[in-house]
Order: sequence, then C-alpha cells, then structure tokens
Amino acid sequence: MLSRRTLVIAAFSAVLVVSLAAAAAYVRWDLANTPKEYDGWRAIAWPFPRDGWNDGQAWRGHGLELYVRPKLGLCGNCDTGVVEDSEVDRVADIDLVDPLFAPDGDGKRIQITDLVGRMRLYRLRSRKDAKLAEAIAVSYGCDLVVALVVGDVADEKLRQTARRFLESDVVQVWLNQQLGER
Repeated sequence: MLSRRTLVIAAFSAVLVVSLAAAAAYVRWDLANTPKEYDGWRAIAWPFPRDGWNDGQAWRGHGLELYVRPKLGLCGNCDTGVVEDSEVDRVADIDLVDPLFAPDGDGKRIQITDLVGRMRLYRLRSRKDAKLAEAIAVSYGCDLVVALVVGDVADEKLRQTARRFLESDVVQVWLNQQLGER
C-alpha cells in the first residue's frame, strides 16, 4: 500500500501537470487568435467589398493603413509593366478608398524588392480621417501587385515606413504565396 505522503505528492503532481497543460493550451489559443504585430504594423480585416479580385491583406500602423493585393493576369503589358500614371489610376483601387479621388501631381517610378512600377499620390475628398493616399502598382510578369497607403502620406518618412514594411518578410512571404498559386 502506498503511503499517504506518496499519494499526496502524486495528486499534487497530477494537478500540476494538468495546470501546465491547460496553460500551454491557452497560450497556444491566444497566440493563434491575437492579431500579430510586426514592427508597429498590425494585421486588420480587408475592409472593402468583394469585387472581381481576391481580397488582399490590410495592416494598420504608424498612423497609416496599408492595403495590398495581387491582381493576377491584369498587367496590360507583360514586358514593360506599369509605366504610365493612367495605369496606376486604373488599377490601384484608389476608388475603393475614395470615389472622389484626384491625382496630386505626376507619379514616380518605384521599386519594391524586385517588382518595378509606379507610385502616385492622390487627394482624398470624401474622407475626413485622411487627406492623401499613395497608390503603388508594380508588376511581376503579367501579374500586378497594388498597394494603397492611406494616412498622413504627405510625410515622406511615413511613406518610407510603409514601403519598408511592403518589403518585409511578412508582406513578401504572403505575396509570394499569392503569386505562386498561378
């Protein structure tokens, strides 16, 4: 027969093991269900209604919102990619943010990792929380990747923060998965 002391130690050990297992399960559940934050950027739900393209990914951070999505097979010229501002106007989804958008000057050539295209600033007329947005359209063969940065993008440093995040592993791994599905 086991001694009383042995039974108490066994019961205590069993309670400890069950408690640790429950704590580990909770931590695992919490990590899976808590929005991840990457260098000040937190993933948010895709806020736009469904259209002909798959939903993209959205993040919020540094007072900005960043929306990114690939448009597979949309690039008009697979050899040159996006080279004109009118193409950025047409493909960049700026109308989802503000249907009353207006270009704020000429666009510029941009490179995000190995993707090349154009960026352009837009004035937002119907949003109270943001006055400007930056649209980026870059190509990967015959596929486009469009990104919108909404917020205080008059500040070049903040735009650079968003572009660095676009080049981060977080965004690039997701984009490569999307582009690799073709």
